[in-house]
Amino acid sequence: MVFEKVLGNLLNNIHFTMSIFKQTNYILLVSLVLLSYACSPTKRIMVEFPQKPKNEISQDIQSLLLVNRTVDVKYNDLPADSLQKLFYQKDFKLDTTIYDLTAVDTSLKALGELLFESGRFDYVIPEDRFLNAEKNAFFSTSMSWQEAKELCDLYQTDAVLSMDLFNTHVATELSEESVFDPNEGFFRTAVGAKMVVVYDALFRIYDPQQEKILAREVFQDTLLWENYALSIRNLFADFTPVKQALTEAGIAVALDFSETISTRWQSEYRVIFDKGSTTLKEAATLTDSGDWATAIEAWQKIAAESGSKSEKSKALFNLATACEIQGDIDCAIQYALESYNTAYHPITYQYLELLKSKKKQPKNNSK
Repeated sequence: MVFEKVLGNLLNNIHFTMSIFKQTNYILLVSLVLLSYACSPTKRIMVEFPQKPKNEISQDIQSLLLVNRTVDVKYNDLPADSLQKLFYQKDFKLDTTIYDLTAVDTSLKALGELLFESGRFDYVIPEDRFLNAEKNAFFSTSMSWQEAKELCDLYQTDAVLSMDLFNTHVATELSEESVFDPNEGFFRTAVGAKMVVVYDALFRIYDPQQEKILAREVFQDTLLWENYALSIRNLFADFTPVKQALTEAGIAVALDFSETISTRWQSEYRVIFDKGSTTLKEAATLTDSGDWATAIEAWQKIAAESGSKSEKSKALFNLATACEIQGDIDCAIQYALESYNTAYHPITYQYLELLKSKKKQPKNNSK
């Protein structure tokens, strides 16, 4: 997918407070300790946990209308070959702002897909998605509440998500450098190309019911491509075309904004007990196909009816893991404590430490 290709080019600046950084490292450390028990009577499973976004939108907002209020007469849609030719005519030494319609439209479409895939929002992108808007020296002014209400009523959405700024500045250069060729045993002249795309974007979410801007996010970042080859032909045979770079910048913008308002999923390993009675083994196997509901019923029955403290403790531990996966940390702690008090397993103590640390994390995130 094009998203996967873009990820390797992104230069993301991620900032954590020290408290969150330490908290996250501690959880990672305890997770690794839990994995050390993978050779014991346990099996390792990978699960995904939801992470709250930086700007959590009210649950009253379930559907978004995506529009663009930055496209104007400056924008064009030059074919990739024509755009590349302009740079070649300048010996690939150019520093300019490009208003590319494909890039800005791809950004809006990619954003819709990302928001939907997060499981948090439904979205509508209308055919007439490029709206006229008054602009100041930098970006589109805020949408009127009357216009926002009319759009939401027309397309039956809860709010309007508008791209109110999108600029891409491209700088390219061509250079020569002497490199040693080990096959030939002497220095040769290599040709190098560098391309930098700096993008600026502004998104706003308008809630006409409250007449409130729910989000106003500005982004600026830089994407860089650089390569060397022994000939111009070989160099540009593999070098990212300018048109593609602009499109990737559009997708990078979509990734930036989607991460601020939509649920992100973090993969982590957990362990469950799968050795013991036949019922315990079969219940653990059910998780392979995602049938957690049936597995939970089996563990609950073992916890209630088993005469073996060890067996009961294992079932309670597995129920704690199931609660955590379902997002109920209090339930997970309760089952883990009951497991710990029923029969001692070193893994249970480590898991309790992880759960207690995880329970504190939302307080840190709110700072």
